[in-house]
Amino acid sequence: MRFAEYAAGATAAGAARLTYSALNRRPPGGVKTWSRTNHRGEPVTLLEGPAVAAGAIAGVLAQAGVRAVGSGRGRTARRGYSLRADMAMIVAAVGAAAFGAYDDLAGSGDRRGFRGHLGALGHGEVTTGAVKLGGIGVTGILSAVVAGGPATDVVLNAGLVAGGANLVNLFDLRPGRAIKVAVALGAPGAIGTVAPVAAALALLPEDLGERAMLGDAGANALGALLGARAACLPRPARLVLLAGIAGLTAASEKVSFTKVIERTPALRWLDMLGRRPVKQVPDPAPPDE
Repeated sequence: MRFAEYAAGATAAGAARLTYSALNRRPPGGVKTWSRTNHRGEPVTLLEGPAVAAGAIAGVLAQAGVRAVGSGRGRTARRGYSLRADMAMIVAAVGAAAFGAYDDLAGSGDRRGFRGHLGALGHGEVTTGAVKLGGIGVTGILSAVVAGGPATDVVLNAGLVAGGANLVNLFDLRPGRAIKVAVALGAPGAIGTVAPVAAALALLPEDLGERAMLGDAGANALGALLGARAACLPRPARLVLLAGIAGLTAASEKVSFTKVIERTPALRWLDMLGRRPVKQVPDPAPPDE
């Protein structure tokens, strides 16, 4: 691993922790603004999301800075890495986090999924989710334009950013699940993105401990960053990746990922790794005869 990746990881993790601590001391708009109820009916904070996004962005900036210095000394970038790619990741993260935070704070949660938001649009109702989907779509296009390349690649890369943002968010339904998915996608040898992985791992204990959650701001930012980094992959690999994202997104409209995970022993073990035990509901007592 090059020094740029070390710098990115250390900066991202440190910035995520510092941002989370600062936001908890003085939550913008007050504690209630960021408080939500999780699947257990217990309160959690959404401040993890902005902290992870800020940490990841700081990490990418550090990475870009180190590479810029290295380029000035006559070094050549490793294949698949460039300052344009770093800038594209920053655009993706900022836009996805901003629109995700908007939906977190202003959304009602009455409409879910593409079908719910598009159905509402068909009846003249513009939901916060629809605004977020549109905004992240535009973000994907801007990120892809910054990354550069032929028109075909711009369209493909825009889809990866927007699709990645939505996909990771689909898994943010149980403690640690979305972060585990992001880490698996961003691990070295997969997409190879250090900054978002380090930022997410820095706050994984808060997520697994059910004190905080990514929310749309954090999950969308992580997915968008991974999608933007995937723009450095060969075109055939990106086509396969985008097809997989599209397939999973379409499946989510019909199938519950949570139910699939709970029915699959290996996936259930990974999903429960590090989490608090699930409360067992006792069987009802038989009626008195």
